[in-house]
Amino acid sequence: MTQTMRNFPAAWKEWKEMMRRNAVFAGMMAAWLGILFASIAPTVFADREQSKPGSPQAQAQTPALKGLPATDLSEDEAIFHALNRLGFGPRPGDVERVRKMGLKTWIERQLNPEIIDDSALDARLEQFPTLKMSSARLLEEFPQPKQAAQQAGVSQEQLQQRREERRKERESGSDNANPEMKPEVKPEVKKGAQPENPPNPQQNVLDSNRPQRIVAELSMAKMTRAIYSERQLYEEMVDFWFNHFNVFFGKGADKWMLTSYERDAIRPHALGKFKDLVTATAKSPAMLFYLDNWLSADPAASARMREEMEMRRRRFNARFGGNDPFGMRRFPRPGQGQPAKQNQNQNRGLNENYGRELMELHTLGVDGGYTQQDVIEVAKCFTGWTLDAPRRDPEFRFDERIHDPKTKTVLGKKIHEGGMRDAEQVIDLLAHHPNTARFISTKLARRFVADTPPPALVGRMTKTFLDSDGDIRAVLRTMIYSPEFWSRDTYRAKIKRPFELVASTARALGADVDMPLPLVMWVGRIGEPLYLCQPPTGYSDKSETWVNTGALLNRLNFSLAMSNNRMRGSNVDPFSLLGQDAAGDSKIALDRSIEVFLAGQVSKQTREVLEKQLDNPQVLRARLDDPVKHIDVGVVAGLVLGSPEFQRR
Repeated sequence: MTQTMRNFPAAWKEWKEMMRRNAVFAGMMAAWLGILFASIAPTVFADREQSKPGSPQAQAQTPALKGLPATDLSEDEAIFHALNRLGFGPRPGDVERVRKMGLKTWIERQLNPEIIDDSALDARLEQFPTLKMSSARLLEEFPQPKQAAQQAGVSQEQLQQRREERRKERESGSDNANPEMKPEVKPEVKKGAQPENPPNPQQNVLDSNRPQRIVAELSMAKMTRAIYSERQLYEEMVDFWFNHFNVFFGKGADKWMLTSYERDAIRPHALGKFKDLVTATAKSPAMLFYLDNWLSADPAASARMREEMEMRRRRFNARFGGNDPFGMRRFPRPGQGQPAKQNQNQNRGLNENYGRELMELHTLGVDGGYTQQDVIEVAKCFTGWTLDAPRRDPEFRFDERIHDPKTKTVLGKKIHEGGMRDAEQVIDLLAHHPNTARFISTKLARRFVADTPPPALVGRMTKTFLDSDGDIRAVLRTMIYSPEFWSRDTYRAKIKRPFELVASTARALGADVDMPLPLVMWVGRIGEPLYLCQPPTGYSDKSETWVNTGALLNRLNFSLAMSNNRMRGSNVDPFSLLGQDAAGDSKIALDRSIEVFLAGQVSKQTREVLEKQLDNPQVLRARLDDPVKHIDVGVVAGLVLGSPEFQRR
């Protein structure tokens, strides 16, 4: 019995309370709750309606599948599978477009994103100016309220009042600039009703000068890229590596460093050499601050610095006979004339956080064969990797004075390069270690193939990793061109994470999204707030993490809201996908929704539940005794998008 089923009584109670608050689609949600629980079972697709896949050999010889391993997936299934696994799902017309160019050609283009024109996406990203700002500029433009108040010479309360006044002025100015958009006299808004022109949350965020705007723009840009980028695999890999080298936006000065972290450390190396990626993240101010390595120092460093200062003082006094010819005492005696804060910084000691996570999470893995002593030795190697002015202009700096100069031993290897090269030698050792190759290959296979990756596939990927000097692109190619990737057991075997679900729903509906903030908020509501994962582990890629009652109901609620054009800033036209005649026949609306959104494949159980809802007044948009039926195509599409099959990729 799964953990979710064991928690069923509590989940049922939660569901009943939700139904009490929102009874509009209560009957449909009740039916879906049962089938969504059933979808957890591994046999849910055992009775899936097949679309005449034919023999493996025949499928491998079709023009669209030429150059791929033999598979028992049909041509459409294989294309659908690739678009869902190597990207964020198909948009209208994508399956046919890939069929015409050939699936191998599409894959090779995705593996070489630099040849793909993404200028349309770049134009959309222009509305997020913080993406191009340095950390120093972000600190200047978006200070904390206390700092902003000090700069303005007012109290925090006065500053908040000014901001509120400016917000109201913007809203009134917007109304005055568009007088035809509303009646001359505003009617009274009844309690519980939506205002005619509700405030624009995204515009409020974009007009804000608080640090929260930084993560808002990062999140909106991430959503925009997932929906609109032609470089789908590249964006998948950026998401994968950020999660692998996770940094929490909410930790102190990381608020102002995260933009640079993703832009300068993650994105340039997402398909490059693993060693370069590790080095870039290790030197990133965001990572140094997040795991406290910027504070790590050789415990003996402060004593060495005091001894060095005393020696310099003695030489100075010996040279000038104890006099002070310049009228100032350049070398104070120990304990004199030094601020308490400086003494505190000088006495800081070794911090093992980064050394531990570097081996456990970033390279070798938790069972990677290292010991606690290895953690200590790695931490010693990284002493001196610190920051300049983390709250003014954070930049990486190596401080020789606080580095441990002694020889270290990591995984049985002597580390004695000296200075900054000690840590670089450790990175080289870990990046080329066989356990790292296996750990990274396993995580990639878990992300793109199955929760429990086939050992043979992981073995081949590991060999490629070692043979190619950690070439990420080469490892992905080995994975993609493996028979395991195209097997029937792999097809729809992964549950979409909330971010993948929201992005794939927008893509499937062909949504025109000019305000992605509501979509970002839904990702958080379903359970994956972007850039806000606090532990360094990042979010899980295992399906069991994302299957619980509240999340499943939120997934269905999101699908219904999106397909019914109730998502502010997003416009969808289900009739352009399903046809105008779908409004007059519920069976046509259902069959076409299944064909468009699920590639025509749905389990018998799912179809039965869907068909039972076709006479629901909410679907028919009519009272029970109304002789004229007008099918709410958006509701039908939303139910299909909320089905167990669409939750999988």
